[in-house]
Amino acid sequence: MRTRRRIGIALFAAGAVVAALLLAAFVSPFASTQPDGLNKVAIDKGFDHKAKDSAVADSPLAGYAVKNVSNEKVSKGLSGVAGVAATLLVASGLFGGVRFVVRRRTDTSGTSPITASG
Repeated sequence: MRTRRRIGIALFAAGAVVAALLLAAFVSPFASTQPDGLNKVAIDKGFDHKAKDSAVADSPLAGYAVKNVSNEKVSKGLSGVAGVAATLLVASGLFGGVRFVVRRRTDTSGTSPITASG
């Protein structure tokens, strides 16, 4: 029964990753080009002319686009996919690290800190 549950969780996670990648690739190119957040406030308050380029303005993914890709929609879609991939890598590293620490504590103490308290 436990194996069936793990398979279900793995399928759900894989489906979520596929959905995120599809949305990033095919929906993000249609995002609004209107200024938002601080850019909109700067324009409304009249100090947008004081804006400076970011320190990473020349990076390959600056401006929600991929450098040297001429088609704007493809460039934005690739940028979205790269963002999803980077988020997955960071999240996997964090959760993998937590899992490693919990396993290590379980191996040394004989009881899981999660199940021991509750």
